[in-house]
Amino acid sequence: MSSWKMDRKNAMTKSNPDTTLLAGRLARLFVLLVGCAALLSAHAVLKQSSPAANAVVSGPDVPVHLRFNSRVDGKRSRLFLIDGANAEHALPAPAQASPAELSSVAKGLQPGAYKIRWQVLASDGHITSGEIPFRVK
Repeated sequence: MSSWKMDRKNAMTKSNPDTTLLAGRLARLFVLLVGCAALLSAHAVLKQSSPAANAVVSGPDVPVHLRFNSRVDGKRSRLFLIDGANAEHALPAPAQASPAELSSVAKGLQPGAYKIRWQVLASDGHITSGEIPFRVK
């Protein structure tokens, strides 16, 4: 089924609703795919850590090294140590061996369970955070 409409030159043309519907659907699909791609690349994702999740390490000083899939702003990123009593202790300002890495050290740890809590600002402006549980033997 088709209907008549005025085109840009004010001439009467016949439009096909099926073509119009298909074009609208394709446009919405394109916007959705572009939006999803932007979201997937928007956050810094932790690719590797030391200590690794659930690792058992020797103390009392534990080096902390995090590697992400994208650049992070070291000056605006934070690392914390969460002890067995759930108290949060800020770790020294992270150093950056490369734009996608953060390093620090947790000093004077007694045997027990801990977590590294991290919060980073990716180069695109998105904040990502997470925790890495580990134990000191």
